Amino acid sequence: MSESLLADATGISAGPVSQLLEMGGPVMIVLLAIALAGVVTFLYLMLFGTFFAPRFTSKLKKAITEWQQKPDGKVAEHLQRSAGRYAQLNPLYHLIVNTMNARNAGTDPQQIRESVARDAHEALEPFEAPLKIIEVIAALAPLLGLLGTVLGMMEAFGAMAATEGRANASQLSGGIYEALTTTAAGLVIAIPFAALAAWIEFRLRRIQKTINSALVTILSVPVATESEPQKETQDETAPAATRTGRAVEYSGEEHQGRLANATG
Repeated sequence: MSESLLADATGISAGPVSQLLEMGGPVMIVLLAIALAGVVTFLYLMLFGTFFAPRFTSKLKKAITEWQQKPDGKVAEHLQRSAGRYAQLNPLYHLIVNTMNARNAGTDPQQIRESVARDAHEALEPFEAPLKIIEVIAALAPLLGLLGTVLGMMEAFGAMAATEGRANASQLSGGIYEALTTTAAGLVIAIPFAALAAWIEFRLRRIQKTINSALVTILSVPVATESEPQKETQDETAPAATRTGRAVEYSGEEHQGRLANATG
């Protein structure tokens, strides 16, 4: 009697969690632990994604439109001046600004593509580990539930063997019911986490597609670098230098002819 009063005072036996632990045993403890870990991981992923996920905002769309019309350094400068503190947390903002500056500086296109691919992968890398944790939980929960069921069935049939087959149907059904509880708990945990993993993966693919589309647009616009005007200037001055050389050479030959006539 005192034990029941103590249990009611502490709230251990009255709660549904304690009943699940009594029915499922140690496997149920593991299931509840991984479910709690999955919820914490999902909340962290949502909070981290709110601030640090690549976002294609209206300012970035406007900057890319201006870049398509006139690709020069003023677009990146204007984007940097107008960006606030929250916008600077956006990895896509840094990718676009760095790509524009690299194009205006006349960097090798192959080097720009390699740098952009590396930076884009680093922007999505923090989301891969939480996604993998949620996928593992979704795959592991049904297996743990099945393990609990097998252990419960073994215990039930072991009790029947100990009584030499004199166990009644109510005792067997009670043991089987407790054994199947872990399977139900495993499925209840696995189904929502499997749906969350699919949704997160879909979101990451859309973000990756958005990043690729924005960067390809910036890379596909032709930009006149500083080396090209210098080359055109040299090409324009080259014929004049050639004409000057010919004039000097012609005047030298004429001077020698006059000397020859003067000396007889």
